[in-house]
Amino acid sequence: MKFGWHIYLGVVLLALVIALGLWHTPTKAASAMHVPRYKVDPFWPKPLPAPKDANGVPHQWVSGEVGGDCVDSHDHVFALNRAFQKGEGGKLLSQEGTTSIPAPPVIEYDPAGNIVNSWGDTTIAPPREGTTDGPSAVMPETLHSCFVDYQDNVWIGGYADGVVQKYTHDGKTMVLQIGTKGICDGPDTLSPKRAYPTCGNPGNNSSHTLLNEPAGIAVDPGPDPATGQVGDVYIADGYGNHRVVVFDNQGKYVRQFGSAGSGDGQFQASGAGHPHCVVLGNDNLVYACDRGQNRIEVFDKMGNFKRHILVNPPTQLQATGRAAGVVFSPDKAQRFMYDEDQGSEAIWIMDHSLGTILGGFGHGGHAAGDFTSPHTLAIDSKGNLYVAETGGGRRIQKFVLQH
Repeated sequence: MKFGWHIYLGVVLLALVIALGLWHTPTKAASAMHVPRYKVDPFWPKPLPAPKDANGVPHQWVSGEVGGDCVDSHDHVFALNRAFQKGEGGKLLSQEGTTSIPAPPVIEYDPAGNIVNSWGDTTIAPPREGTTDGPSAVMPETLHSCFVDYQDNVWIGGYADGVVQKYTHDGKTMVLQIGTKGICDGPDTLSPKRAYPTCGNPGNNSSHTLLNEPAGIAVDPGPDPATGQVGDVYIADGYGNHRVVVFDNQGKYVRQFGSAGSGDGQFQASGAGHPHCVVLGNDNLVYACDRGQNRIEVFDKMGNFKRHILVNPPTQLQATGRAAGVVFSPDKAQRFMYDEDQGSEAIWIMDHSLGTILGGFGHGGHAAGDFTSPHTLAIDSKGNLYVAETGGGRRIQKFVLQH
C-alpha cells in the first residue's frame, strides 16, 4: 500500500497509538536522521487536592483552562490556571459540581507531577459600569503565558489587559511590572463594552510604556547587541498589537519590530494572537509565532527579518492556527524545533535549521494524548514536552521522550 507523505506507524504499534491518542507522521525529510518519539504519561500530573472546609466537606481544586506553562532550572513545571477569573476562559463549569473550587492561578509541579507550590492573587475587581464581569485585580487578566528566566524568576502575562509581571520563584513578591494594569496601547474608543476599553485589536502598536494584550515572553540571559546589558525582555505583544517589543531588565523600552500585514516580518492583522509566541534560540535569533498565517517569523535581535518557517504539515487538514507555540530541543545546537499546531490539534517535530517537518503526534480528542485546543508548549532539560490546553481541554499533559 502506498502512503505517500502521510505514513503511519506499523500495525504492530496500532493498538498503542489508539490507546494513547498518539500518532506519528515521518516524512521523506526524516529518512536521513533520527526523529524523536514521544509517549504520553497518563498519570502526570498527580490529582489536584480536595481540601476540607471547617465542616469537613472536601472541595476539589479545578484548574479550568490552562492558559500557559513554563519550566524552571530544576525541571519544575509552572501551569497558569484561569478558573479563578470571571472573564473569558475563567469560571468553573456547571458540570464541575457545586463543591468544586478554583485552583490557585499558578501551580508548580515537580518532574513526577507532584504539587510543590501554588500561588497567585485571586482578587477580582468590581465590574466597570456597563460590563458584567470584573477583571483580575492584581494578576494579568486571562492568564496566557509564563517564562522562567536564567535567575529562576517567573514572568507572567495575560492576553486581556496590558501587563507582564515578574515574580520571585516562590511567587511571594512581584519584582517588576511592564505596562499599566487596565490601560493598553490602544485608542479610548477601542473596546467600550469591555472591562478595559483601551485594550484590543487593532492597537496603536507604538507605545514605549504600554502593552496591548501580550501573548508571550522570553528573557535573554546574554548581552543586548546594542546596549550590552543582560536580561532583555522580549514580549509578543500580541493580541491587540502586532509587534515584538523589547525592554531592558528594569522595564525600560529598548526597541520593537513587526506590524500588521502579510509581508516579511509582519503578523496577521485580523483575529487574535499575532504574534502568539516569542522564543530566543541559541543561534541568537528571535522566533515569533504568526499563528493566523501558519508561519514562524525569524529575526535577529535588532529586529531585522531573516526568514519565514512555514508550518505546512503533510495532511489533508486545512487548518489555521498552526504556529501557536514553539520550543527547541535542549541540546546546544537545538537540532529539533517543536511546533504546537492549534488548528490541527497536533505537535510537529521539525528540523530546526531547515524548517521542515520530520514527524508529529496528537489529534483532536479528550483521551490521554489527545488534544483539545493545545495552547502553549514547554520543554524540560531531558526533552520531555508539556502541553497546556485551553477551551474544552482544560488540562496540562506531559509527553515523555522515548529516544
